[in-house]
Amino acid sequence: MSVRRVMPDIRSEAMEESRDFYALLGFEEVMNLGWVMTLASPTTPTAQVTFISQDRSAPVVPDLSVEVDDVDAAYAAVQASGAEIVHALRDEEWGVRRFFVRDPNGRVVNVLSHR
Repeated sequence: MSVRRVMPDIRSEAMEESRDFYALLGFEEVMNLGWVMTLASPTTPTAQVTFISQDRSAPVVPDLSVEVDDVDAAYAAVQASGAEIVHALRDEEWGVRRFFVRDPNGRVVNVLSHR
């Protein structure tokens, strides 16, 4: 299994203001579903930051997202470790397969693959 990208997830009620601010640093909006928005560098597309007002299908807003090439293998490894699964593995309507796990620091990590 390999990591494709890692991005911070920032809880926000100021989506437009965040987009405008991070545009000053060179980021561009690449995804916006209203409740979640991702900005990326146009020259380094894996350099991203996500803003979330709420999570549409999960009980909490994650602190960090990690995209992997095989989310099913990651889920099996995390389950076998005994780590706390916060949101079970599932396919989401916006085209990702994901789960949430709590890391040793108490942070919630969104682990995903695009379908």
